[in-house]
Amino acid sequence: MSHPAPSAPAPVEFTHRQILTILGGLMMGMFLAALDQTIMATATRTIADDLNGFNLQAWATTAFLITSTIATPLYGKLSDIYGRRPFFLLAIGVFIVGSFLCGLAGDMWQLAGFRAIQGLGAGGLMSLALAIIGDIVPPRERAKYQGFFLAVFGTASVLGPILGGFFAGADELLGTAGWRWVFFINVPIGLAAMAVVAKVLHLPHHRVDHRIDWPGALTLVIALVPLLTVAEQGREWGWDSGRSIACFVVGGIGLIGFVLAERAYKDEALLPLSLLGKRTVAVGVTASTILGMAMFGGLMTVPLYLQIVKGSTATEAGLQMIPFVVGIMTGSIISGQLISRTGRYRIFPIVGSVFMVIALFLFSLVGADTPLWRTMLVMVLMGLGLGSNMQPMITAVQNAVSPRQIGTATGAVTFFRSMGGTLGTAVFLSVLFNVLPANIEKAYGSAQQTPAFQQALAADPAQAEILRTATSGAGLSDTSFLSKLSDTVSHPFKVGFADSVHVVYLIAFFIMIIGLIVVLFLPEIPLSQRSAQQARAEAAHEEETRKAQ
Repeated sequence: MSHPAPSAPAPVEFTHRQILTILGGLMMGMFLAALDQTIMATATRTIADDLNGFNLQAWATTAFLITSTIATPLYGKLSDIYGRRPFFLLAIGVFIVGSFLCGLAGDMWQLAGFRAIQGLGAGGLMSLALAIIGDIVPPRERAKYQGFFLAVFGTASVLGPILGGFFAGADELLGTAGWRWVFFINVPIGLAAMAVVAKVLHLPHHRVDHRIDWPGALTLVIALVPLLTVAEQGREWGWDSGRSIACFVVGGIGLIGFVLAERAYKDEALLPLSLLGKRTVAVGVTASTILGMAMFGGLMTVPLYLQIVKGSTATEAGLQMIPFVVGIMTGSIISGQLISRTGRYRIFPIVGSVFMVIALFLFSLVGADTPLWRTMLVMVLMGLGLGSNMQPMITAVQNAVSPRQIGTATGAVTFFRSMGGTLGTAVFLSVLFNVLPANIEKAYGSAQQTPAFQQALAADPAQAEILRTATSGAGLSDTSFLSKLSDTVSHPFKVGFADSVHVVYLIAFFIMIIGLIVVLFLPEIPLSQRSAQQARAEAAHEEETRKAQ
């Protein structure tokens, strides 16, 4: 005897007003993550100089990226089981604690450790916000709401460098060093974000039971940490030293263990191999890894170039990065609107990757005497490339997977982009500081043959002593000495720095060519008209109906 089918659950649909209300909470959390990325750009030099660790600055960035990278897929999986809201709130809370501790750091190593705590929170802010949007908005309609996220990124991208420059330029603020407010400012903003999210973010949750892949998480840590450590320290240890080889071996063992763990857990894995077997996902995560390397590894040097080579203050460097922000927002708005109208997304990552290849090549031609307006034009082109690449790729991957895997898939793309950024930061900064001493020495060797340079030193013998100290290696720990030198005496240092940056951009250029080739394999799948919540509710009803019959 067949039982009557259960009544269909009410379709999970959100009005435009409800979506905007939920977006308000998400935007507060995303603002935290976006502000932190941009506020550090112009303050890093001041922080590193004050903590006497300019050549150690990669650790502060790398530590943050390591923990956020590892945490990202865990947030996706756990939120599939227990709901997005509690983990979004947890991410904000951890981020607040990490930010407060960063403001108390006494040296570069402490800052790196506290940035790692901050990264544990940041790993959930971006991926969960994107997953929640995937839950409530159909892929075809998602582009309509991109403008709100762009407003957050645009505001943070403009405010961040300006605030970073303001705080870094203040010797003291409310009884403490000005740069410490780069981190302390996250505390009130974070508390406000928690209050807003707790009030407005109420989503219906259909529990998706998973086994948590703790072996995968552990082996991922064992794989990533040694490999990223040797990427940062290899230049000092020696790439064939015992410590480097030990890191390679441990990292390799961790990587093998991670693959075995993912095979054993199958669909419950942290990064299911079956998910990576889908062409769209495989292209998406590979392209995102390369994009992360080019974005983080290449663009992190622009504020340093502006401050060290062009002599901009931290605040000025922040304002000079606005063309890059304009490019990102323009690229994202245009791609988002066209995707919404046409339902086609494949062309945008391809065009974006072409723009990035051209921009990175042009960056590699920028020298110490290149007019600033030319550099700004390249920033716009780079921004257009990034804006046309990031959100369309997320949309493509979310559209290609089961609604039950939205969190995992979004976490995977964000994870690989962060991993690319982590590798890019570690490798490119390592390359930069590896070639910098020789390039500075070469530039000064050439300058010493010129009468103008000789006359400048003869006019002020004290500058020769400052120069000896700087070129002996201390200049890589604290670059503030440049302000004490005349333009003629400091110019060769700037030339050496610019020549070193060329190497970074050339490497990023060749990496991005590979990224362009990968994106060409992205398939075009018709965009769904249903949100993930709607699709999950319908699937659950069909399953209940089948069991009842």
